[in-house]
Amino acid sequence: MPCFELPHNHGTGENDLYLHRELQKEPAFLAAAELFKQLSDPTRIRIFWLLCHQEACVMNIAAMLDMSSPAISHHLRSLTESGLIISRRDGKEVYYQSAKNEKGDLLHKMLETVMQISCPSNSPSHADSQEQVVFQVHQYLVTHIQERITIEELSRQFHMNSTTLKKTFKEVYGVSIAAHIKEHRMAKAAQLLSETALSVSATARQTGYESQSRFTAAFRDWFGMTPMEFRKASREGAPVPRPETDCIP
Repeated sequence: MPCFELPHNHGTGENDLYLHRELQKEPAFLAAAELFKQLSDPTRIRIFWLLCHQEACVMNIAAMLDMSSPAISHHLRSLTESGLIISRRDGKEVYYQSAKNEKGDLLHKMLETVMQISCPSNSPSHADSQEQVVFQVHQYLVTHIQERITIEELSRQFHMNSTTLKKTFKEVYGVSIAAHIKEHRMAKAAQLLSETALSVSATARQTGYESQSRFTAAFRDWFGMTPMEFRKASREGAPVPRPETDCIP
């Protein structure tokens, strides 16, 4: 079995042989470098991103970018040679779109992550009402109840102005987003404390609290007793308060 050792041992030996072997695959790294070289030009990035979302001819791409058709054609040739976009001919017209392969999909996601923009394909339909979007927000929050999610993150993900989101959410559910999700967190905490053997700290994490002390304070404020007191009362069959969560649509 081949052996490879670094001159200085810094405790990374487990992966050294694998990393060294992979680093010898220079053609693969060259191919990656050539690929990223295509995206070193902001115009090519704009064209590639556009073609990830719709098929377009040269004149329409030029109109979108406020550029001349010859300039666009130059960039299209380069992107086509790199395998990032493909074309098809319909009569005299040639149409371009991004290549639907793993390489193209990864670059598409990477660009939108780096630029912090949302993919139009993930946007709600124009036919969706604000109430329908709020229902989607609600389901997302309940599904990710263990995470701390900001209004700004929700606004970006669901393509709704943060002020409109907060206003519409309160109109639909009668309370603010923060108050509503706290209600669900307390209901989840009560369930975990009464039905599982999870520790208080683990219950706190499962319901979106990084600090056990903050969770305990919030729980006491909601139920009038500490988590351990609630667990003891629940297991002894004593009546314990339960938050109402019947407002889920």
